[in-house]
Amino acid sequence: RQADGTPAIVKALKDFDDVEDELRGVHLLSWRRGEGLVRLLDSEDKMMLIEYAGERHLRAVLDDADDTAATEISAEVMARLHSPSRYAAPSDLQPLRDRFVSLFEKAKADRNAGLESPYVEAAEIAERLLSDPLDVRPLHGDIHHDNIIQSPRGWLAIDPKGILGDPGFDAANMFFNPLDRLCTEPERIAMMATIFSRSMGQDPRRLLDHAIAYGCLSS
Repeated sequence: RQADGTPAIVKALKDFDDVEDELRGVHLLSWRRGEGLVRLLDSEDKMMLIEYAGERHLRAVLDDADDTAATEISAEVMARLHSPSRYAAPSDLQPLRDRFVSLFEKAKADRNAGLESPYVEAAEIAERLLSDPLDVRPLHGDIHHDNIIQSPRGWLAIDPKGILGDPGFDAANMFFNPLDRLCTEPERIAMMATIFSRSMGQDPRRLLDHAIAYGCLSS
């Protein structure tokens, strides 16, 4: 608890964590100053003191209300998170292309083996997106239903990775969450693409390209 009695979260990184990702996330938290993200109260080495946002994750909306409502909330959170800031962005954010290295390596190996795998197609899509980004800006890098929490200040994202790239990438992971039958329902995919297209001002087909590129990268 803080001096005034309000609770806070201590996040202590372990050696097996992706420390570089997490530390870039610390810098993103500091830069956003609570806009769309939980507030960073303090940090030292591999420890962070973070605003306690609550216990109700976006997954609860998915379970209690409906998928469309949860998607609308995630779109609103991303809009706040991607909004302009009068402060200079962190200089150590990871370029989105670096995030896709493993997909490009897998696609190259498959091509050399004479395989026409989904990874080959996804790598071509990723290269097209990365070569022609619509609006490069700081990104969360890992938006999904368990990384959005309902706080007294409204819905906020937690656990950013600190990426720099096309905002469409932040929507991509949502298509695969939760990882169950919903992911393969065409109506659900179309609904999400429509909502994110409206909130981000991107063609829904481009957002679907981000989704398949991210899906194969994750795989």
